[in-house]
Amino acid sequence: MTGASDGIGRAAARALSGQGENVVVVGRSPGKTEALARELKATHHVADFARLAEVRALAAALLDRCPAIDVLVNNAGGIMGSRTTTADGHETTFQVNHLAPFLLTTLLSERLVASRATVIMTSSMLNLRARLDLDDLDLRRNYSGVRAYSNAKLANILFTRELQRRHGDAGLNAVSFHPGAVATNFSDGTDSMARLVYRTPLKRLMLTPEQGADTLVWLATSVPGADWVPGGHYEKRRTAPVHRLAGDADAARRLWERSEELLATG
Repeated sequence: MTGASDGIGRAAARALSGQGENVVVVGRSPGKTEALARELKATHHVADFARLAEVRALAAALLDRCPAIDVLVNNAGGIMGSRTTTADGHETTFQVNHLAPFLLTTLLSERLVASRATVIMTSSMLNLRARLDLDDLDLRRNYSGVRAYSNAKLANILFTRELQRRHGDAGLNAVSFHPGAVATNFSDGTDSMARLVYRTPLKRLMLTPEQGADTLVWLATSVPGADWVPGGHYEKRRTAPVHRLAGDADAARRLWERSEELLATG
């Protein structure tokens, strides 16, 4: 479970652990991640998805310590404001929300296929606002924080569908979901306008992290192909609307190939 140190990741880790699952928690904050691991008596790893070297180290550690991976939850993410780049040279929102989980999943792919795993991607309804340019994934042109986040969330869905196409016949099952408007701290540390909403009384109208985690926990513990459709996108345990581009198999393939190219060069 990446992004497990706070918000819906932490709520889902607690719920799954409470059901007797062996949960490995991954977070960016050493203090929060270690505290949750102690609470759950779970294994933990600290990794900052803004640093691809840490993602590669995380994958190596998981391969070394986990002979089977039944479920991989790619939940780490966030929204930025002003355009920033990571040490790897990529726009931060794109790397943290898409490129890093793409890297982690592909590095673990053989183990995931052997385990007949479920791979869950946390996306967002903002995928509907995406204006994805496959030739400018790092948004060097026409940048805005909301566009970067929306594009990354559409990329999550396209990645899910291409992952299912490539490995579904071998037993892997991929799915994405929208947790809803959840009162979390995911926009902290940025100058995004979203941060203002999360600091007003409107926050009281949002879902709790536990409510937002419900669909994630359901996907992790239910039966692919019976309870939900592999390659699908869900909200509140039901099929959710997606951007028109989400059904474009060529776009999903091109995004995968372009992501591989970006990782090979930076």
